[in-house]
Amino acid sequence: MKKHDGAGGTPATVALTHAGIRFTPHAYDHDPSATGYGLEAAAKLGLDPARVFKTLLADADGTLVVAVVPVAGQLDLKALAHAAGAKKAVMADPKLAERKTGYVLGGISPVGQKTRLVTVVDETALLYDTVFVSGGRRGFDIELAPADLLAATDALTAAIAR
Repeated sequence: MKKHDGAGGTPATVALTHAGIRFTPHAYDHDPSATGYGLEAAAKLGLDPARVFKTLLADADGTLVVAVVPVAGQLDLKALAHAAGAKKAVMADPKLAERKTGYVLGGISPVGQKTRLVTVVDETALLYDTVFVSGGRRGFDIELAPADLLAATDALTAAIAR
């Protein structure tokens, strides 16, 4: 991976560049009729879906929390609540997620969000040398080391996928 200047990039690439974190951008032709954005990214980039992570937002006892889980699985809301120190978590309203992150659904990156939120990354990310997350728009993923993803988002890891 090489270091990018982030010029003309997304808030995610700008934030990574500013932090001095190495990443590799991966653009692909997004199909507007696709609804499984993460699975589409894995297929178009020829990747194992276990290495591609989706970014979801949940409401954990009134606090928005970012969950980063493999696209091949689902978010375990009970496990997320536990990791966030809450009693209960439910999926956040999509419009609220867009407003708080500054990204559109299908392009929400865990990096460079408008509002800094508590972030929990599924522990399976640590099994790989690099993982893929949304780069901040549909049809654009970034590849980076899991430790760098954790550093860029100030995230904690927990078993939050099923």
